[in-house]
Amino acid sequence: MKKNFTLLILLAFWTLLPAFAQIQPAPDRAEGDGQYGRLILRGVILIDGTGAPPIGPVDIVVEKNKIAQIQVVGYPGLPISESRRPKAGPDDKVYELEGHYLLPGFIDSHGHIGGEGQGTPAEYVFKLWMAHGITTVKDPSASNGLNWVLDQKKRSAANEITAPRLFAYTAFGADLERKIVKEEEDLREKKERAPITTPEQAKAWVNENKAKGADGIKFFGANPEVMQAAISENKRIGLRSLMHHQQLDVARWNVLNSARAGLTAMEHWYGLPEALFEDRTIQDFRLDYNYQNEQHRFGEAGKLWKQAAAPYSVHWNKVMNELLELDFTLDPTFNIYEANRDLMRARTAEWHQVYTLPSLWKYYQPSRQSHGSYWFDWTTEEEIQWKENYRLWMTFVNEYKNRGGRVTAGSDSGFIYQLYGFAYIRELELLREAGFHPLEVIRAATYYGAESLGMEKLIGSVEVGKLADFVILEENPLQNLKVLYGTGAIRLDENNQPIRVGGVKYTVKDGIVYDAKKLLEDVKAIVDKAKAEGDSKLKQPGLDWE
Repeated sequence: MKKNFTLLILLAFWTLLPAFAQIQPAPDRAEGDGQYGRLILRGVILIDGTGAPPIGPVDIVVEKNKIAQIQVVGYPGLPISESRRPKAGPDDKVYELEGHYLLPGFIDSHGHIGGEGQGTPAEYVFKLWMAHGITTVKDPSASNGLNWVLDQKKRSAANEITAPRLFAYTAFGADLERKIVKEEEDLREKKERAPITTPEQAKAWVNENKAKGADGIKFFGANPEVMQAAISENKRIGLRSLMHHQQLDVARWNVLNSARAGLTAMEHWYGLPEALFEDRTIQDFRLDYNYQNEQHRFGEAGKLWKQAAAPYSVHWNKVMNELLELDFTLDPTFNIYEANRDLMRARTAEWHQVYTLPSLWKYYQPSRQSHGSYWFDWTTEEEIQWKENYRLWMTFVNEYKNRGGRVTAGSDSGFIYQLYGFAYIRELELLREAGFHPLEVIRAATYYGAESLGMEKLIGSVEVGKLADFVILEENPLQNLKVLYGTGAIRLDENNQPIRVGGVKYTVKDGIVYDAKKLLEDVKAIVDKAKAEGDSKLKQPGLDWE
């Protein structure tokens, strides 16, 4: 029975694969200035990512791809002290950025690189990320194939392509022999891996995964013996892990089981309310529930947090404290479920018309097949349930942060009307809604994201000796996170006319300076070309107008 149930779990995951067939890899890099032997960024206001308040004006010196010097050069409202400035040599590159804000490069702790079903080439995804200051991405499940992701990771590390640095977390049980393919028929003919049903098979796969070059594992679920063996073996060999606790197996393996076994982080929130149950052991599913019916899946999920222990109760505190003791990371991905509480807001976001590919828009439409397109009959009642779900969920996440727990920022874009890059900024806003101070939001997006990868000595904060990954913009993001959106924020000018301000100005990765707005222009060109070759309108579901 256990073997059959494990097979069911794996089959449920692999049914998503048609949406995740391999996409077109990124072309050779044609963007970005540098690396320079010596780069000086003058006069910025620094938000360093550690939680420290802003300080400026500051000059930052970068030598190739490393931060070599951070020098305070004056006081606000007074002329900069030229005597304190790092001297520029004739071959140095200097950017005059007085009044600009500089932050560490953002880390998306849950970033799928799209799929063939969504029609999203890697260039499109990577440039949307980079245009929003995202310089590092954890790819959970490496759904384009481990070899494909490792190829793009290697090319990104060498700056041969315009892309964030990538970390590949393979889906547990995935076919590790999957090759980089160019033809769809080659993909269909690839050899499938048999399901993992024993602890011995689990340990063998985990070690093979490391040998193939993966950075970690993403779990969905399996029988307890397999999960215990796989997670503990993965920890023993020094790799990190994360998990989306699928409802199919969460009744016998929740977040506490995972954390105790050595799991590094959880995604979303599945498995956490189940660990908080006091008066039940199984979610109160509707009696005609079918997991393959995604409206059932997500509709019922909206009722789940109300079935858990009340905030600050004895059991609620006990679960939280144990997770804190285990140094467990929460990656909530609030944004990916926001359509559940306000479908119209997510569906009509202003950037869709310009930056969403028609193929991706089609993928978002109500469908019984496409993952995350479950709007068969979404009602006001379900949105209200999800609003309460968010309130309880956010209460736990915010208190976890308050007690010293690590919370990161992940977007899970490419589903449920959430667009790469834009959705990440929305995630920052939702962390703010949960109760995070804006500086705590930035820390979740930078330093804590680096810690979750084991990379805090190299990235995640602006400190001497670290890699030169920066987000630079003209507006203060602490006052208004909306200025980080590629479409900027609305403001009235002196003539009482609305204007747009903000948007990332420069994204710096590995000391290479990218014009973020030019990257967005490239994305628009990709979308315009796709529209010219097909249906140019992104029609609202069931309507003939945009």
